[in-house]
Amino acid sequence: MEPISKHSMSKYSSLMQATKMIYKEEGLSAFWKGHVPAQFLSIVFGLTQFWCYEMLVFKFKNTTIGQHHAMTNFICGSVAGTAATFTSFPFDVMRTRLIAQSEDNKVYKGLLNGYIHIFKHEGIAGYYRGITPTILAVAPNAGCQFMFYKFFDGVYKKIVIVEKDSYNVTGSMFAGSLAGLASKTLLYPLDITRKRMQLQGFQKYRKKFGENFICYNMRDCLTRIYVYEGLPGLFKGMSPSIIKALVASALNFTTFEMVCTSLNNLHKVKYE
Repeated sequence: MEPISKHSMSKYSSLMQATKMIYKEEGLSAFWKGHVPAQFLSIVFGLTQFWCYEMLVFKFKNTTIGQHHAMTNFICGSVAGTAATFTSFPFDVMRTRLIAQSEDNKVYKGLLNGYIHIFKHEGIAGYYRGITPTILAVAPNAGCQFMFYKFFDGVYKKIVIVEKDSYNVTGSMFAGSLAGLASKTLLYPLDITRKRMQLQGFQKYRKKFGENFICYNMRDCLTRIYVYEGLPGLFKGMSPSIIKALVASALNFTTFEMVCTSLNNLHKVKYE
């Protein structure tokens, strides 16, 4: 999350170099920093997102918009993503900060201690630092994910000749991974902006990591990244993020479809 311009004092310059240095200086456990809030984030975000999406699709089902499937999936996915972001965002901030703090200058000793510290020094607003670019990124990203998922799932079923409403693990994995790839690639610069803004007010605990990035709002953040780091700065760390998006999206949609299918089967058995 550090600047990558030629004139900066950035500590990490590439994925391989960063991996080796993190392991050398912080050990294997450093790759799981922020793991606990990340799990809470995934659970809260996933439950809220899929529940909201299904409820909205059901509401739109018999409306004019509901007849346009791509538009319905995008709108419902976007609203669901926004709701999920707002409910889970404090976990996202805590995860980012736990990852960002250095081992020899820790300010947060754990999840609860971190929330108390943020509330004491930054107030409630500290839990929502960077939420504007996050919602601007997540809303269309979630909308695109659901839209692309339904599209690629339909393509897969046509190619392998599978019934339209049937569940297929391979098809869900295929459609989910491509949906994650497409949506993450399109909106990655806003993801970078979110992470940079979440670290504002936290710079003094990151001196070990080289030059700190300072910005005041979303527009200022995007402008500074482009001016000082060029276009590559807006796509820093994209490779591992794409890999994560591929795997996470594929597993999320596959698990969701599997659970829905199991519940439907139980419901049918119960009333037969």
